[in-house]
Amino acid sequence: MAYIDDPATQRANLGFIKASMQTPLLSRAREFALARRWREAGDIAAMHELVRAYTRLVIATAARFRSYGLPMGDLVQEGNVGLMQAAARFEPARDVRFSTYAAWWIRSAMQDYVLRNWSIVRTGTTAAQKSLFFNLRRLRARIEEVSGGPLGEAGRRQIAATLGVDIAEVERMDLRLSSADQSLNAPMGEGEEDWQDFIADGGPSPEQLVMGTRDGQTRSRWLAEALGELSPREQRIISARRLSEAGATLEQLGRALGVSKERVRQLEHRALLKLRQSMRRRTERPADLLVDAG
Repeated sequence: MAYIDDPATQRANLGFIKASMQTPLLSRAREFALARRWREAGDIAAMHELVRAYTRLVIATAARFRSYGLPMGDLVQEGNVGLMQAAARFEPARDVRFSTYAAWWIRSAMQDYVLRNWSIVRTGTTAAQKSLFFNLRRLRARIEEVSGGPLGEAGRRQIAATLGVDIAEVERMDLRLSSADQSLNAPMGEGEEDWQDFIADGGPSPEQLVMGTRDGQTRSRWLAEALGELSPREQRIISARRLSEAGATLEQLGRALGVSKERVRQLEHRALLKLRQSMRRRTERPADLLVDAG
């Protein structure tokens, strides 16, 4: 759906368009002279004259992007930003007309604006997707005109080959371009529930939450009982190495206990083995000891 400006905005846009179209075009010599004055001497007046002469190029480009349903005035503003960037980077020594050089910057600025604002969901994050977004409608219309029917599997494959993307990306983009953003808070119909009321909850159910809490408490009780079966030195090592956020090093524990760090490692290994055996004795299903990360 195309965006419709309010009357005041329409009058302002029309006035700008008329003024731009009445600005005379520049000859090649005049264009290069202005570009050199701006680039070499920083002449602001020369830059303004150069830019004003090609605002009509901005307007013509903006008209081609109106089908994306965005305000004409915003498109023109973005195009003017691109035009200014072109003026800042234009090199007269390359012997290229400014209009040819500026056209790329204007189009690029408008494309970026469309991709940022056409949908609340980010679109065209790669160069291939960006090309697909701006060329799919044109290619689809051409194929449908030739085939005399709606775009089919063969047409999607042809588009994918032309643009160098996967056919799955063509299908996803075709689906996105054929639909608009819709609020999940919008009712499905008059007096009906909102769309968000029918979104499946991917989280655990209340029953799963209760069972998870109970299982966690059981595992904690089993672990406390298993720790109680260790010697005081083994308990100290496990507590410092496994049950502390900081996690003491083998060398630190060795100094505290008056033994080598290799001896601490051996004691830790033996204590962990005892814990594992003790925990397994408390259940017939060892898998019950595992915590579900999902």
